[in-house]
Amino acid sequence: MPNTDIAIADLGKIGAEDASYLVSLIRSIPGFPKEGIIFRDFMPVLADAKGLHLMMQALEAALPVPAEDFDAVAGLEARGFLFGPALAAHLGKGFIAVRKAGKLPPQTIRESYDLEYGSESVEIEAEAVKPGERVLIVDDLIATGGTAAAGAELIERAGGKVVGFSFVMGLDGLNGTAKLGGRPTSVLVTMPA
Repeated sequence: MPNTDIAIADLGKIGAEDASYLVSLIRSIPGFPKEGIIFRDFMPVLADAKGLHLMMQALEAALPVPAEDFDAVAGLEARGFLFGPALAAHLGKGFIAVRKAGKLPPQTIRESYDLEYGSESVEIEAEAVKPGERVLIVDDLIATGGTAAAGAELIERAGGKVVGFSFVMGLDGLNGTAKLGGRPTSVLVTMPA
């Protein structure tokens, strides 16, 4: 299925031809995980050396704040673990893992958030964030914003400062960025919900 409904941010660092190549690697799978949903699979981007390189350049070009304004990148489980460490390494930053509850053995800090159908929790290691550390939160997708907002609350409870959010994909019409406290936010590609 062609990705004619996907819009990519205006990126000065990669040209229109490279942006089109990047979008062409995102698979659209109708009816997954249930009828009426189009699943956007970006795993082919990771498997393609050129695509992965372009993705890192595109994420850097779309940063919501200059790279010198943050010390570390935090990635939200699970797919934020794919782009977060790669972006951190690309920018020469450290990486902080925001995990689903119950996955970390050391002492943790936990934050719960509501979903349409219940609640979830995320955790970080209690000493993962240095006092005053400036953190950019990265994830693959912004939909309702609940996970990202919980991750930000965790980072700040641990003594850090969330300076912004960077998402690979965003779903139009769900207004997920409204939960992010007005912090600078970038979304690389947008598509209908």
